[in-house]
Amino acid sequence: MKLLNLVRCCSKSRIYLLLGVTGIFNILLGSFFIFKCSGIFEAVLPFISILIGFILICLFFWHLRKITKIYAPKVSSKNAEGDGNGISKDAKIVVIGGGTGLSTMLRGLKEYSSNLTAIVTVADDGGGSGILRQDLGMLPPGDIRNCILALADTEPVMEKLLQYRFTDGMLKGQSFGNLFLAAMNGISENFEEAVKKMSDVLAVTGRVLPVTLQDIKLCAELEDGYIVKGESKIGEHNSFHKGKIKSVYLEPLLIKPCQEAIDAILDADMIVLGPGSLYTSIIPNLLVPGVVDAIKKSKAIKVYVCNVMTQPGETEDYTVWEHIRAIEKHSYKGLVEYCIVNSAPIPDDLKKKYQEEGAAAVVIDSDVLERHGIKVLYDDFVCINNNYIRHDTKKLAKVIMDLWESKCYCGRNMEKVV
Repeated sequence: MKLLNLVRCCSKSRIYLLLGVTGIFNILLGSFFIFKCSGIFEAVLPFISILIGFILICLFFWHLRKITKIYAPKVSSKNAEGDGNGISKDAKIVVIGGGTGLSTMLRGLKEYSSNLTAIVTVADDGGGSGILRQDLGMLPPGDIRNCILALADTEPVMEKLLQYRFTDGMLKGQSFGNLFLAAMNGISENFEEAVKKMSDVLAVTGRVLPVTLQDIKLCAELEDGYIVKGESKIGEHNSFHKGKIKSVYLEPLLIKPCQEAIDAILDADMIVLGPGSLYTSIIPNLLVPGVVDAIKKSKAIKVYVCNVMTQPGETEDYTVWEHIRAIEKHSYKGLVEYCIVNSAPIPDDLKKKYQEEGAAAVVIDSDVLERHGIKVLYDDFVCINNNYIRHDTKKLAKVIMDLWESKCYCGRNMEKVV
């Protein structure tokens, strides 16, 4: 059946199939006449016919092997290895967040699993996304675009094109990828369908889903009661009203979640929060009704990937536990079972640069985390990109998958004992 599908897919395959059939005919014809021959000279032509037949069949099988490689589903070598215990490495992983951190992590995870679902916040109202949101009345495409490109199996030139930002004219600062998604939104019934169509075009591994299809606004209440409205203003609120964030909430209050996102959470083997901006990328997803309930009901392993550095305007002087406490305050106590943190030192020149901007390395308060029953996974995740500190995507993905495998192994052994 697979052979028929491959042959149907292009005319070149049909030509090679014809060559293969001709080769079989040549061998049969040559074999028939070679037994009728009375001398060696009479056998020359039948022998040549058999030889040509073998060559034609070899050409057919060479082409068959080639197109099978092209059209076969891509399986990471890590997935194909197996572990001898019957543990499937193609885990159903749901990642929740937004911003650069989420897309960075997805690039590493797609090498281990094709069952990835990224649930992305749609509260962004700044930059090019904010302009399209205001002008076209669509949901902000920026974070969605980054996640799609992270999971896409596309040529470097195509990725460069979709990440290109115009430098002049009315489109200055606008990303071509945002415009592409905006155009797709224009020919689709809704934003969710537009995201799926763009994912199909770019051969995305897994799924990218907006947490809701409604137009929402993120608001923050500071400790002194002052209200900051708009995602883009929350991170820079210290420039016009200093103070620590007490809590965040969404407007309007009645928001319907994306049902596919809820189903993905309930069916997940592992749920990963972050990395990314705590109050503007991670927590906004938890504020959409139905999301926290689904996480609580899910039997998945719950993991939080803490940022390497604090963020001015959001998490100044926050420890790892204070990040988790903010998450639990907006969801439920005990949501985070495992926390992944960076244990490597920050280079002095970058440390100074970040200090000048009001940021510092997040302090790991291990004793507090242990008291709250949170298991901590340490490693060197520092990766410097364009003079900014990011998570090392490969190391982060490996730690996440090692945790998944260890939990699977323990679970399988428990089943054997029972």
